[in-house]
Amino acid sequence: MIRAAALAATTLLTVAASPAAAERLVLSISRHQVLVNSNFAGTSIVLFGTIEPDNPNIRRRPDGYDLIVTVTGPKQTLIEQRKERVLGIWTNVASRTFLNVPSYLAVLANQPFDQITDPDTIRKEKLRLEDKVFPQQLGNDVGDVVPSDPFRTNFLRLKMQHELYVQRSNGLTLLTPTVFRAEIPLPAEAPIGNYDVETKVLADGRVLARGNSAFEIVKVGFEQFVANAAVDHGLLYGLTTAMMAIMTGWFASVVFRRD
Repeated sequence: MIRAAALAATTLLTVAASPAAAERLVLSISRHQVLVNSNFAGTSIVLFGTIEPDNPNIRRRPDGYDLIVTVTGPKQTLIEQRKERVLGIWTNVASRTFLNVPSYLAVLANQPFDQITDPDTIRKEKLRLEDKVFPQQLGNDVGDVVPSDPFRTNFLRLKMQHELYVQRSNGLTLLTPTVFRAEIPLPAEAPIGNYDVETKVLADGRVLARGNSAFEIVKVGFEQFVANAAVDHGLLYGLTTAMMAIMTGWFASVVFRRD
């Protein structure tokens, strides 16, 4: 009996020490580099993924999964100004500096957020655009403000108006209960640089797994040649630009000269 009890205790310890089965993400992106030239008018990148449990013998969740994909572009610092009419003239009366905020931000989900999880989890995980943190210069301090702040609200409105901030509750499609597809829109104004793609898997209102991918927007062609010349050969670039300006002015004076 002692031996049987010891065997039972060992079995219980083994079961307790076994890691709980968890979901994991396998992600694939259609291209990791987007080439941009003067004719670039916008494009899109497709993210594919599948959800797999660590133990393939365990049944997948019967209620299905929810997914949220967040795409974050290069950081930038912006100054937002508010104008008012003073004595009949539009004048800047106030300003706010946004520090190291994403130049591009997209949030794509497979259904409305309030159907995915509860409000507390939405705020805690910062799932929606309005829940993200946008650091601002507030006197001598740096921090975010309440979502209803006029500067913050207008900042989001302008970004969404230029399609640089996107939020779509139908931006992700489940092809099967465990295979999904998300199309990431990139407007013509999409900044050059690296973009991070974070995918969250949720079920029963809680986050089960996370996965990351990335892509890059690269400028090519004559525009990139000029940009590289300005950075790598500043003196020569400046002299060449000045000579071109002088020659252009001389040519215009000859063509439009009045005899």
